[in-house]
Amino acid sequence: MSSCSQVKNIAYFQKVDSQADMIKLEKSSSSHYIARIKPKDILSITVVASEMEATKAYNLIVPQIYNITSATMNLNSVPTLQNYLVDTDGNIDFPVLGKIKAGGMTRKELGDLLLEKMASAFSKEQPIITIRIVNYSVNVLGEVSKPGKFETANERMTIFDALAMAGDMTVYGRRDNVMVLRENSDGLKQYIPVNLNDKDIIYSPAYYLEQNDVVYVEPNKSKSNSSNFGAAESFTISVVSTLFSLASLIITIFK
Repeated sequence: MSSCSQVKNIAYFQKVDSQADMIKLEKSSSSHYIARIKPKDILSITVVASEMEATKAYNLIVPQIYNITSATMNLNSVPTLQNYLVDTDGNIDFPVLGKIKAGGMTRKELGDLLLEKMASAFSKEQPIITIRIVNYSVNVLGEVSKPGKFETANERMTIFDALAMAGDMTVYGRRDNVMVLRENSDGLKQYIPVNLNDKDIIYSPAYYLEQNDVVYVEPNKSKSNSSNFGAAESFTISVVSTLFSLASLIITIFK
């Protein structure tokens, strides 16, 4: 009974019916999650077109970093494009165009908006606009092997990706009550409970994590109860147990 209980508490994706759940997943909108831009995001925006003079105004170069090689004493410039911080109101300050409301948009929606605003600057062709969120990261805390902040180059990460980066849960982590703290593009914070034992987790709004999400793995009762005993209590219990064992041994010998 103890063994069955442990498996039930630890195993992911319980009671999966592969065929039925595959059909359900195809109908689920959560499988088509697309990240939306939020305050504090840092965006990389590149404008490419054959009209080089027109693109220069939209591709700002940050001050160059010079690398002095001791062997040759040559200066090698490393130009990099300017990134754009989304402020607390969801705006970015884009060259030529000024303030642009980016918060709440997808990368495609922002790209379409920029394309519309800069269309008059290009006479031959439409430019190609590439947008990336360069600081996409999540925090994983609690009963995991390696808690910390984890970054990814992709625009989405599942809760299992995050747990894998954190070395998975320890045996003391509660799989049935993982908490995800999220702040949306309007600044509204919400707590989303997640049951990793449940096969329907793939339909949860927290299955795909958003940038700056915090995943907290709560300790189970066994870990919580053990934390009530400090070093002194543990030492006392150990000494008492040892004395009791010795007393039992002496009584057995002299019987």
